[in-house]
Amino acid sequence: MFDFFKKDKPQPNPEADKTAAEPSKSWAERLKQGLSKTRNQLGNQLAGLFGGGKIDAEVYEELETILLTSDVGISATEYLLDDIKNRVKRQSLDDTIQLKAALKAALSDLLLPLEKPLETSTHQPFIIMLAGVNGAGKTTTIGKLAKHFQTQGKSVLIAAGDTFRAAAREQLQVWGERNNVHVVAQSSGDPAAVMFDAINSARAKNIDIVLADTAGRLPTQMHLMDEIAKVKRVMDKALPGAPHEVLLVLDANTGQNAVSQVKIFDDALGVTGLVLSKLDGTAKGGVIAAIAQARPIPIRYIGIGEAIDDLRPFDAQEFIDALLDA
Repeated sequence: MFDFFKKDKPQPNPEADKTAAEPSKSWAERLKQGLSKTRNQLGNQLAGLFGGGKIDAEVYEELETILLTSDVGISATEYLLDDIKNRVKRQSLDDTIQLKAALKAALSDLLLPLEKPLETSTHQPFIIMLAGVNGAGKTTTIGKLAKHFQTQGKSVLIAAGDTFRAAAREQLQVWGERNNVHVVAQSSGDPAAVMFDAINSARAKNIDIVLADTAGRLPTQMHLMDEIAKVKRVMDKALPGAPHEVLLVLDANTGQNAVSQVKIFDDALGVTGLVLSKLDGTAKGGVIAAIAQARPIPIRYIGIGEAIDDLRPFDAQEFIDALLDA
């Protein structure tokens, strides 16, 4: 039998009980604060590099080292350096003070194509399938997304498709109760059956958005990747064309491993959007550039904290300014 988690009062959840960020701070200020670890590593080194002086091979070598240590990755670093060198030549730049603007412009060209807000009004219900490795932040992201869509006036249903991990269902129950969102779950059995039931329930109730959780997968476990692909096929049977969005949740702390995850999950599922979580806990925020270079899939949202409103649509220029400006 399916449980709809409307009966029992949820137990306190420390993660969900985090208070919202200071309302006096703007999102830009909170983003800057959230990216402080990356900025302190990247920005402090760049400040010394961009302090003035002749642009020469040694400067480029130092810039390359700084980008690599910020997890920008080899390919994206080479791309950015080539772009910057072309700008220096085209604009006849000769002082390192001018390099900062050239770096920001190069990053903007790389990241702007990834700035594509998620449009959920094309279908009803709009089915969003969430995937990712264990610990990436899927469950918390689902709770934040539920609140985000509710503030847009949309009705939400959550499908607890991780039937292998009881804690995931319990966490979703808390989020569901807190946001007054219906949660479809099953204590055991086939996750595909949960999805099938959730989609039919959403259709019957005229729900706007279904957030479908899936079990965490290690990209190296190909048999499990095959299982999650099966779940996706069942969604299409329940509602032709579903899921309408396949969101891959990535933990920014994993650095270059996130790039590998994007490639493998995309090959298996056809990922249409990314969520980069936990940017506040890492000095590896430069991985966004590596992802953009390796597999330019739209970054729908970024997370910079555990408060319910610490997940926002990705804004490339805002991100670059928060990353590089002191």
